[in-house]
Amino acid sequence: MYARLRPFLPTAALSLLIVYFGFHAMTGDRGLLGWSKRTETLAEEKAELAKLRAQRLDMEARTKLLRDGSLSVDLLEERSRSLLGFADPRDYVIRTKP
Repeated sequence: MYARLRPFLPTAALSLLIVYFGFHAMTGDRGLLGWSKRTETLAEEKAELAKLRAQRLDMEARTKLLRDGSLSVDLLEERSRSLLGFADPRDYVIRTKP
């Protein structure tokens, strides 16, 4: 019986390898079925990156205004009031929970 199946063993082994790699190509972490999830994750990460870049540009602009060469008095007053808790005697202060 083994003699009759012997010519088919290489074909069977190759078929099993093809099935194995095909299964993992479809269902693996980077397989075809996970493609939509990866594209959704990529879109979310790109949106977060754009938000972080906008925040960075805003922080760079604020930092530039606080440098010695181009000191913005309004921004300095705003930051000192928020950080130190100072207020002008003519201001109305409404405290809220953070």
